[in-house]
Amino acid sequence: MESNKYSTDELINHNEPWYNQVKIFNMPILWFLGFSAIVIAAMYMEILPGGMIGSLIVMMVLGELFGWIGDHTPIVKSFLGGGAIVAIFGSAFLVYSGIMPEYTVTMINDFMTSGEFLNFYIAALITGSILGMNSKTLKVAGARFALPLFSAVIASILLAGVIGLIIGYGFRDAIILIAMPIMGGGMGAGAVPMSQVYSEILGNDPSYYISILVPALALGNVFAIICAGLLDMLGKKVPSLTGNGELMAGFKVGSDKKINYDIKLMGVGVLVALTFYIAGQILGLIIPLHPYALMIILVAALKIFDLLPDFIEEAANQWYQFVAKNWTLALLIGIGIAYTDLETVIAAISFEYIILVASVVIGAIIGAGGVGKLVGFKPIESAITAGLCMANMGGTGDVAVLSAAKRMELMPFAQLSSRLGGALILVIAGLLVPLFM
Repeated sequence: MESNKYSTDELINHNEPWYNQVKIFNMPILWFLGFSAIVIAAMYMEILPGGMIGSLIVMMVLGELFGWIGDHTPIVKSFLGGGAIVAIFGSAFLVYSGIMPEYTVTMINDFMTSGEFLNFYIAALITGSILGMNSKTLKVAGARFALPLFSAVIASILLAGVIGLIIGYGFRDAIILIAMPIMGGGMGAGAVPMSQVYSEILGNDPSYYISILVPALALGNVFAIICAGLLDMLGKKVPSLTGNGELMAGFKVGSDKKINYDIKLMGVGVLVALTFYIAGQILGLIIPLHPYALMIILVAALKIFDLLPDFIEEAANQWYQFVAKNWTLALLIGIGIAYTDLETVIAAISFEYIILVASVVIGAIIGAGGVGKLVGFKPIESAITAGLCMANMGGTGDVAVLSAAKRMELMPFAQLSSRLGGALILVIAGLLVPLFM
């Protein structure tokens, strides 16, 4: 009975020395380092169990450690995205330098790709964040979202073209080789089909164009993550520009009521999230849209028309909260290991290339933020969702950008940008490439 006298934090901090008050992953730092030492030792002894157990424990330990370092390092925490960017590029460096054992890299890569941990995570975020929204937000914001999205594309293309013309790279090449792949919705939904479009129109094998498009895509993702952190900082300096995670003024994303977490409801939430993910896959066989986009439309329609009972909505919201709070940094480690090729990023670095990539990302921010304000959105949230989430690497980039911006609740709008916006870019590519070439 005596142990119920204090909350968890009070039990940890009550009359404790500093090393018990400094916490990583909600536990005193020495305890966390003790658990981490066991995991890291097992990793180098190559005795980690395969599959989810070995992969997830390494990702959680490294994610929380790198995240804590990034969130407590001056300049990095203020200007470069904090823990999110350290988790991604710290883990990518472990692979690039050979510090992480090859068998661990392979195991985590398999867990992220064929094991579909990324889809598992995003399914929870999409379902829970939509069902936790105020339905008015979906009705009003959803109808207006296309305008800042389209404006982000136009502004980024034009700015990149003009900058390319000024520095001698070329108006055409800046648009086709840099702006289009960056704004294309990632690898699977963007660069890969775009290479097919270029191949059909211009000749050459698709792999030739992939090698040209990927550096722009990778570096654009870096800039998008950094800019997300800067926009979060700008919002703190100029509060009138941000809704602190709310896309529209006066509309709360999520419920105002206090959440009473229920383990049984979270179990229901897992079932709900995965079922809607599967429903999106089924609809994708019939409707020519990305399954994520179809999943968003399905869940949003059920929410708008109030077709689900309250307990289903609450269950999905609680599961989303659990996943977002406990596995985001772990996922970012997986993104760094499985999806971030540091060698490609380094090879692409040159002054003019950096300027052009930056111009694409800045154009997306200006277009989405400016037009977003005109249609009633908060400029920073509009710039992040309709702008930066168009300029990143699809689903993995959405997680990284929203994590750096500390606005994970905006995932449904981020996914609309990546999926529907990516499809828009493919259409534009098919129209522009013949004209330019």
